[in-house]
Amino acid sequence: MAQSKILGSEKIPSLLIKQSIPAAIGILVLSIYNLVDTIFVGNYVGAMGIAAVTVTLPISFFISSVGMAIGIGGGSVISRALGSGNAEKAQLTFGNMIGITLTIAAVFVIFSSIFLEEVLLTFGGKGEIMHYAMEYFQVLLIGIPFLAWAMMANNVIRAEGKPKFAMMVMMIPAVLNIILDAVFIIYLGWGIQGAAWATTISYLCSAIYALGYFAYRKSELKFERKYLRIDMNIAREIFSLGSVTLARQGTISLLILIMNHTLFSYGGEIAIAVYGIISRMIMFSLFPVMGLVQGFVPIAGYNYGAEYWDRVKDVVNKSIKYGVLLSFVIFISIIFGADAIVKVFSKNTEILRLTPAALRIAFLATPLIAVQLIGAAYFQAIGKPGPALILSLSKQGFFLIPLVLILPMFFGLDGVWYSFPIADLSSTLVTWLYLKKEINDRLNPLIHLNELKAIRT
Repeated sequence: MAQSKILGSEKIPSLLIKQSIPAAIGILVLSIYNLVDTIFVGNYVGAMGIAAVTVTLPISFFISSVGMAIGIGGGSVISRALGSGNAEKAQLTFGNMIGITLTIAAVFVIFSSIFLEEVLLTFGGKGEIMHYAMEYFQVLLIGIPFLAWAMMANNVIRAEGKPKFAMMVMMIPAVLNIILDAVFIIYLGWGIQGAAWATTISYLCSAIYALGYFAYRKSELKFERKYLRIDMNIAREIFSLGSVTLARQGTISLLILIMNHTLFSYGGEIAIAVYGIISRMIMFSLFPVMGLVQGFVPIAGYNYGAEYWDRVKDVVNKSIKYGVLLSFVIFISIIFGADAIVKVFSKNTEILRLTPAALRIAFLATPLIAVQLIGAAYFQAIGKPGPALILSLSKQGFFLIPLVLILPMFFGLDGVWYSFPIADLSSTLVTWLYLKKEINDRLNPLIHLNELKAIRT
């Protein structure tokens, strides 16, 4: 109740700081892991190592997306079941989630083991990259079931109202991977296999921690064989709720797949390595904006539900304002620091020659990206899944993928990099139009209505 009062009464700027900083820290830790992992591989394995990790990224990302989708869908069912006192349904849902997640992961591992080369070719493992990708992916396959379980369990733990434990599920593999990278790649000299073992062991430890939470942390949900049977009604409910997440995450995997093939066609193995650095920098540099977005959602959702329309509009405006300022700082840092940034990742002369310019181009529209992110999050916060899904998919699905396929035909490799700012501008424009209509057609009239009621009373 105290937290609810705070969300509805405290000043928006201080609320945004309180809500955003913890989220930003969590995102920062994960981003640093991705960054440091690439730095280790780039400096101690080489450009082909970065390319190999980039090729396998959409595969592991897809599996984590499946676990996340099942976790979010099932977590919603569990939250409502526990809230209504229906412990039996919560237990059955949890059992179904375990069975579905591990079954999908096992099928994927078996299929990928049998058709290893074909899978890697599909995701862009061509030329010299294939050797490194096979070494990396053979080890990574061992950790796939643990990754799927950890991502699913993370969302179940959140559904039980234990965010600190859920955060640890994500932080353990991030921190451990950095330590193991240093041991396996530098000290033991295992090369690309060392990077793979570091990632796999990190997934395993994350999964063990999540398992320990349910076994020893007095979770309301327990492991019981009778609940592992698949209930089709429960399974349908899980997938219907998780499909939005799977669609969004799946689109990102599809984008990476298409990027890898296009880059190889127009720039060879080195171009994929360049993209590996750019993609890591995008994930890392935007952590304060992403933290702001996560902090924005509960504030907007609570005040919308409480019908505090003026506060809803205020949090939208201030979040966009702060987001644009943060994004502009990021933009300036990349524009003036691109050369120094790339030198951290690799000493390869081709990477040093190609990456700084590509990095600057990819970040050209960064100052506007907060509008797109806040707008999509707003519709999610107020319970409008249709616009939320459209706006979440707009950048990657509606603009970036087509642009990556079309522009290189006219501008070569540079066409790939220019696809990023054009997609950012286009998706921002679409989001702004959606948001403007929502504010003008709904929020402003409701604010005016509240003001009239206040005058009358």
